[in-house]
Amino acid sequence: MEETLTLFTSIGLSEQKAKETLKNEALSSALKTAITKATSVTGSPGLDKAMGTLLYSMASRLKDLKHLAFLSDNIAQRKICTEIQLAAALDFVKSHPQDPLNQKEFEEACGVGVVITPEQIESAVESLIKKHKEQLVKERYHFNMGLLMGEARSALKWADGKAIKNEVDMQVLTLLGPKTEADMEKKSKPQKAKVAENGVKVKKEDVAVNGDAAPSEARSLMEQLRGEAIKFHKTGENYKTEGYVVTPKTMELLAKHLAITGGQIRTRFPPEPNGILHIGHAKAINFNFGYAKANNGICFLRYDDTNPEKEEEKYFTAIKDMVEWLGYKPYAVTHASDNFQELYDLALDLIRRGHAYVCHQKGEELKGHNAPPSPWRDRPIEESLVLFQRMKKGLFAEGEATLRMKMVMEDGKMDPVAYRIKYTPHHRTGDEWCIYPTYDYTHCLCDSIENITHSLCTKEFQARRSSYYWLCNALDVYCPVQWEYGRLNLTYTVVSKRKIIKLVETGVVRDWDDPRLFTLTALRRRGFPPESINNFCARVGVTVSQTTTEPHLLESCVRDVLNDNAPRAMAVLEPLKVTINNLPGNAKSEVRVPDFPADESKGSHTVPLTSTIFIEQSDFREVMEKGYKRLTPDQPVGLRHAGYVISVQKVIKDAQGKVVELEVTCCSSDAAERPKAFIHWVSQPLTCEVRLYERLFLHKHPEDSSEVPNGFLSDINPDSLQVIERAFVDTSVRGAKAFDKFQFERVGYFSVDPDSTAEKPVLCSSLQTMLRLTAWELTLRCLEPAERHPWTRCNSSGLPLKGYNCMDH
Repeated sequence: MEETLTLFTSIGLSEQKAKETLKNEALSSALKTAITKATSVTGSPGLDKAMGTLLYSMASRLKDLKHLAFLSDNIAQRKICTEIQLAAALDFVKSHPQDPLNQKEFEEACGVGVVITPEQIESAVESLIKKHKEQLVKERYHFNMGLLMGEARSALKWADGKAIKNEVDMQVLTLLGPKTEADMEKKSKPQKAKVAENGVKVKKEDVAVNGDAAPSEARSLMEQLRGEAIKFHKTGENYKTEGYVVTPKTMELLAKHLAITGGQIRTRFPPEPNGILHIGHAKAINFNFGYAKANNGICFLRYDDTNPEKEEEKYFTAIKDMVEWLGYKPYAVTHASDNFQELYDLALDLIRRGHAYVCHQKGEELKGHNAPPSPWRDRPIEESLVLFQRMKKGLFAEGEATLRMKMVMEDGKMDPVAYRIKYTPHHRTGDEWCIYPTYDYTHCLCDSIENITHSLCTKEFQARRSSYYWLCNALDVYCPVQWEYGRLNLTYTVVSKRKIIKLVETGVVRDWDDPRLFTLTALRRRGFPPESINNFCARVGVTVSQTTTEPHLLESCVRDVLNDNAPRAMAVLEPLKVTINNLPGNAKSEVRVPDFPADESKGSHTVPLTSTIFIEQSDFREVMEKGYKRLTPDQPVGLRHAGYVISVQKVIKDAQGKVVELEVTCCSSDAAERPKAFIHWVSQPLTCEVRLYERLFLHKHPEDSSEVPNGFLSDINPDSLQVIERAFVDTSVRGAKAFDKFQFERVGYFSVDPDSTAEKPVLCSSLQTMLRLTAWELTLRCLEPAERHPWTRCNSSGLPLKGYNCMDH
C-alpha cells in the first residue's frame, strides 16, 4: 500500500488525492498499470507532473481498459500533451472499439504534431474582437468573455488554452482599457423561473442521466425526445454507450444492421397480452412510439406472448386499441411467437457453444437469489442437446426439466431459465409447442431479430441489462442497446394486473374498465381524452427516476383539453320542481345556449323553456343564511341563458315537511335588479340515473403495509360508488355517439359511454368542476316521454354532487 502511495505521489498527486485513489480499487489498478507502462517507454524512473496529470485523467475517464496501454504509450512519447488532445484520444478509442487501432488516423484525430504559433493565436483573437467589437464596447467587462474563449478554441482546436486566454485578456484590455468602478459592479441576475405547476420535483441526480431529460411542462414530449434533447446513442454507434459489450463480431454485425435499417431509429412497445394497459403503460407508449416519431423512426407493437396460460384474445385487441387511441400507429404488429422456431434454433446453438444446459432442479429450488448451484451445470453438450430436443417432443412432465443459461445476472441471480415446459395450447400456435421461452431469453433476441436500435424499458429491468448483452454476444447476433427510464405511478390506486383481477373477482369493481381504476380502458370510459394523457406524460417528463404523482395532476391535463373541446349543456342531478306562474304568453319557448360561452362563434344549441322547470335542490334554501347567494323566499335568482329572474311566491312541502315544489314569478332580467347569482335549470328534460364515483382507496398508498397493514382489499372506500336514481339532463345530448363529451354547467364533464344501445344509450363523465376531484357515472334513462331516448352518463373524476356548494354566478 505504501509503495503504491509513493508511486502515485511521485507523478504529482497530493498525498490526500493519492489516498482517495487507493480507495478506488479499479482506478488504482488502472493508474498503476498506466504509470508502469509510461515508465517503461520513457526509460526514466520518474515522470513529470504534466505527464502524471494526463495519465491520472486518462485512467479515471477510460471505460474500456483494453486501450490503456496504447494511450499510456502515446502520453509517454509526448504525442498526447494537453487535456484537449486527451479528450480527442478518448473519443477516438471509444469510436474504434476493435483492435488494431490505426496509429496514423489516431494521430490525425488528436492533433499530434500540430503546432499553433503565437502569431496564429494573435490573429484569430484579433478577428474575434473585431467581430464582437460593437457589443464589447457597449457592455465592456460585463460582456460574456466565455463566448470569445469558446469561439477562439473552436478556431484553434489544438492551441494551448492558457495562451488563448492570455491573448484574449490582453486584446480586450487594449480595446477597453482598465476596469472602471461601473465595470466592477455585479450584473443583476434574471429572476428564477417559477416552479412548474405540475408539482413534480426533479432531483439534481435525476437530470440528463442515461438518456434522461428533465420534466418540462413548457416542452412537448416530441421536443423532449427529439435529437440531442435526449442523450441516446446514434444509430450504428451502439459501442459508444457506457456498459455496451464489444466483441470481435460487433462492428461486422453493426454494419449489417445499418445496411438493413438505413440508419433509421427503431423502437418497440412489447406488452404481455395478459391484462389491460394502465396509466404507467401510457408513459411507455409515449416514450417508445414518441421517440421514434420525434426522430423520423419506426416503432413496432410486439406482443410478448410467451406465457399461454394467461393470454386472452381480449387483451391482444385492447392493447392495440389503446395504442391507437393514444394516437400512435405501429409500423408493424408482431408477436414473440412469430419467432418461436428461430428462438428454438438459437437455443440449440447456445447449447452447442457451451452456454446453456438442461437442468432438473424444481421450480421451488430456483426461487430467490440464493438458489443452490445446479448439479447438471457441467453436463456434456451432446447430452443437453438430446434432452432439450426431448423437452420439445413432450417427453418430460411440466417442471421436470428446464433449459438454463450459464451466466450471472446483475442482481446476483445465477443461470436464469431460458425455456420451460407448459402443456397449454398457445393462442396463436395451438399445440405446436410445449416448451416456451422466458422473458430473459426472448426479449433481447426478438429485439435483435427486428433490428431494434433503442430497447427502452423501465428501471426495474436494469438488472437484466447484462444478461441482455451477454445473450446476444454469446450467439454472435446483432445486439441493440438497452436504455432504462423511470416508471410512472399514481397515488390512491393499484395497477398490478394480479391485484386488479382480485378487485374484479371480489366484485369491488365491475371490470378492467371500471371508471374508478386507472387502466387506459377505464380512463377512456371515464371520458379522459387521449391527448390529455399524452400531455400528462409530457408534463411528468422523460426521467430515469421513478415518478409518483397525485391524480389531480392528470385531472388538470384532462380539464385543459375538455375545457376547449366539450360543448356545454345543463343537467340537474337532484331536481326540485319549479312552476313559473306568470310566464308571459309570448315568452320564447326555446332558449339558445352557446356551446362554448367563451367563444360563441363555435356554435350553440337550443333547449325548451316552459312554465315547469327543474333546478338543483341545493340552489334553494328556505331559511336565508349569511353568504348564500342563490334562491330563497326573500332573494331572487337569475336563470342562466333564459333572460329571466325568478322570485319565490310559495313553497310546497310533502307530508314529511320536505320541499317538493316552488311556485315562482318571473320578470325580464333587463327590468329587474341584477341578482346575486344565476343558476342552471332544465325543462322537459331526459331522466337519468346517476352513479357518483369517489376514489376507490382511502389511503395514498394502498399497497404499502405501513399505511394499510391488512392489505389493499381492506382499504376500499365504502362510498366510492353512490347511485342517484332520477336526475335530469337537457335534450341537447340526444343523438350523441360513444365518447362524445359535454360539460354540464356548474357540474362537470361527461362523455357518452360505449355501453349505449338503441334502447339504452349511456353517458360517462370525466371531471366535476366544483368540489374535490372524484369520479362520476350517470346512467341517463329516458323514463318519460316515450319518444325520448334513454341515456346513461358517467362522470369520471369530478366532484361529489350530493350536498355540493354550487358556484355562484
